[in-house]
Amino acid sequence: MNFDRNTVIGFVLLALLLFTYLFISTKNSHELEAKKQHYTDSVALVQKHIGDSVSNIPDSTINQPVQPGELATRGVEALTVIENEVVKISFTNKGGQPKTVELKNYKSLNTKTPVVLNNTPFDKISYGVTTNNGSVQVSDLYFMEPKVVKNADNSQTIIYQAPIPGKGNVTHQFTVHPNDYLIDWDVQLNGADKMLTQGNFNLIWQNEPIQHETEVGYERTQTTVCYYDEDGFDYVQTKSAKTLEKPVQWVSTSQQFFNTSLIAAKDKFTSGDVKFIKNEKDTTTKVAEVTTTLQTKVPLGPNVSIPLRLYYGPNDYAILRKHKDQVPEMDKIVNLGRDMYAFVRPINKYIVMPVFGFFRSFIGSMGIAILLLTLFIRLFTSPLVYTSYLSGAKMKALRPEIEKLKEKYNNDQQQVGVEQMKLFREAGVNPLGGCLPALLQIPIFFALYSFFNSNIDLRGVGFLWADNLASYDAIVQWKTSILGMTHLSLFTITAVLTSFLISVYNMNMTPDQNNPALKYMPYIFPFILFFVFNRLPAALTWYYTVSNLITLILQFVIQNYIIDHDKILAKIDENRKKPKTKSKWQERLETMQAAQQAAQQQQKKK
Repeated sequence: MNFDRNTVIGFVLLALLLFTYLFISTKNSHELEAKKQHYTDSVALVQKHIGDSVSNIPDSTINQPVQPGELATRGVEALTVIENEVVKISFTNKGGQPKTVELKNYKSLNTKTPVVLNNTPFDKISYGVTTNNGSVQVSDLYFMEPKVVKNADNSQTIIYQAPIPGKGNVTHQFTVHPNDYLIDWDVQLNGADKMLTQGNFNLIWQNEPIQHETEVGYERTQTTVCYYDEDGFDYVQTKSAKTLEKPVQWVSTSQQFFNTSLIAAKDKFTSGDVKFIKNEKDTTTKVAEVTTTLQTKVPLGPNVSIPLRLYYGPNDYAILRKHKDQVPEMDKIVNLGRDMYAFVRPINKYIVMPVFGFFRSFIGSMGIAILLLTLFIRLFTSPLVYTSYLSGAKMKALRPEIEKLKEKYNNDQQQVGVEQMKLFREAGVNPLGGCLPALLQIPIFFALYSFFNSNIDLRGVGFLWADNLASYDAIVQWKTSILGMTHLSLFTITAVLTSFLISVYNMNMTPDQNNPALKYMPYIFPFILFFVFNRLPAALTWYYTVSNLITLILQFVIQNYIIDHDKILAKIDENRKKPKTKSKWQERLETMQAAQQAAQQQQKKK
């Protein structure tokens, strides 16, 4: 590789600038951390003084009992626990609603404690009712002591009631079914014509998901607000606000592997809006903050029942699919392909998921199941791969003649290109023969990216050195970000190294056109892959590593033991003797090359 003096000086200057930037940014980050720590200590000190002052205020006013005929806007919060095989729900009399929901079969990977949803002060569901003294939110009311009933089908029902003096009463009835994450919620308004203005029922749902995965930053990128309206399934990922103009059946705050959903069981909400706040730079365990308002009209009568449902549980495709009759398209919360990648969803549903499920049925190791899935996919695409390698072998056979063309035309790239196309046409070789098979494998990669990124079965499962296949396998970690990274993934390194070997091998199989972009591609492509893959799940980088190893083995075997290079040369000679007809693409390409050559010669004359 030859460089002139100016090029060498340029590289040296670039290296100096890079090291200077890294030094300054590292120094500034340390100073910023020190300032943040000073600020945090100051705030904690102030809060301590405030807390000491507040603790001295008598609470006799707060804890005064509610008098007969008085609205219950104060009281003592009491919890009632109802559980089944999969959830443990703590209901509160304040607002008559779930306060926390513990998922028995899942643990938060950052705390190693059971996953608890709906467990922050921000989380609540409310709607307004009219009282003698104005409007009040039901989330601020203290309901009476609940009644718990065990039904014949082993489901459990908890009933909360709150009197609204001079108007009627509000009843919240929740039914928890056996071995199910879906909860029935019936809102009954006795005196609805007095409590709701013109029959308007305006529901406010606040939700603040917190971290449950290894890295909160990546979990934020996977958090969305999903909903189902007249147009079908849709979601919000980056927008801070979304107006729901069409009737909505359900809305869901979905993290990477868990979601909480509010569902209209009968009549859809007529409209609504979503405010979605997701601070990517937040250093706390807070993932997002979602406020959803939903509106509907109820019949103008004294007694009204509004059937709703709540879902607190995992983003498990099979579990969500089970409720398809009650909650349509809820399984689309699991991202198996969306938007411009929606075309890969059928690949996941009808090929990847059944095949992977088959291997999982008799293979205990998740990593081995991924290996077998990779072997199946490579076997499925092997005809395309063989076509690609055969085209590469033909190109390699023509390399000596291409080298002679370069010598003949003194490395004039324009003229060499024109003559090279003639050579390919005479030999019956398609220079793009190896591109189409590679392009056809791209949908498979995107399908597997979606599959491994959303498969809850991988969560917390170890393989080799990786302790969680649903997240990156960090072998080295550090606090200060370097080029956007705070860790190094070992499976990423193996994937990048095998990609580099494949690139180098392919470059040796194709004619050298002295194109700088092609010359440095074996180095550029793996370099880009490294930064892309380093945060991705270990399951995906493990798959990519295995796939690359299979590619290297197939290339060696096919090129050395299957493809007969003497027969290829004989076939090329035979093709040269046949009359040639140009395709329209070849005609356009040669016309373009001739025009470029003429323009270059004209420029040289000037």
